[in-house]
Amino acid sequence: MRTMVRSFTDHLVTILALLATLLVVAPLVAIFAYLIIKGGSSLNLAFFTHVPRPVGELGGGMANAIVGSAILLAIASIIGVPIGIGAGIYLAEFGRKSKLANAVRFTADVLNGVPSIVMGLAAYALIVSRQKHFSALSGGVALAIMMIPTVSRTTEEMLLMVPHAVREAALGLGLPNWRSVLSITLKTASPGVITGCMLAFARVAGETAPLIFTALGNQFWSTNINQPIAALPLQIYIYALSPYDEWHRLAWAGSLVLIVLIVLAVSLVRIVTSRGVLKGAS
Repeated sequence: MRTMVRSFTDHLVTILALLATLLVVAPLVAIFAYLIIKGGSSLNLAFFTHVPRPVGELGGGMANAIVGSAILLAIASIIGVPIGIGAGIYLAEFGRKSKLANAVRFTADVLNGVPSIVMGLAAYALIVSRQKHFSALSGGVALAIMMIPTVSRTTEEMLLMVPHAVREAALGLGLPNWRSVLSITLKTASPGVITGCMLAFARVAGETAPLIFTALGNQFWSTNINQPIAALPLQIYIYALSPYDEWHRLAWAGSLVLIVLIVLAVSLVRIVTSRGVLKGAS
């Protein structure tokens, strides 16, 4: 009797776990399928090679927005990832229970819940208002501020999961503490740290509100980080609000491209980490 009850309970929990998994995956599949239906037919070579056409003209593309998004995300990653990882290392390895560490954790948790538009306003006040013009740099800084809390807290948690025996073995070999942290502890936790970085990257890749106050947008080619620049989320937002069917069509296509790029970036990193390339495997 007990064996039957255990078997029934095991199968029931397994079914519930599968249902929960389907509930998590279903919205993503539904959104992705809808984007393919609405925007797939609008994807062509011109979409990836041409800039937007003037109002009333058919065709055009979002090549400048794709390049602009790449520049903005590169700036955000260059600024946000090192600062976030450095803060996480301090919290896990050096600060631990200090007052400064507690303040950093509290600040990171608060920033994680701050609306993105507030981040944009902060970047506008700190950079745009002083430079007297919009720029890709200010947009990248706004996105970097959004990345730092996620990266720092994830890095801290991943480093804390590394067994103390690993640290003690490194120190026992005569390595200084800083070298042990960078060469042993951080390398051991690198798959989790990189996953956290990609989560932060995916979060900011589709943000529009901060870019309205910083990068502003640009209908022409621009790769100057000190000037306004186009971005996929901004272009999609502008096109979606317009009354023109042609722009609506391009907005759906841009949305599809944006989500595909995010999924590909995250999937690529997960594949690489799962194969041990980022764990120090040869």
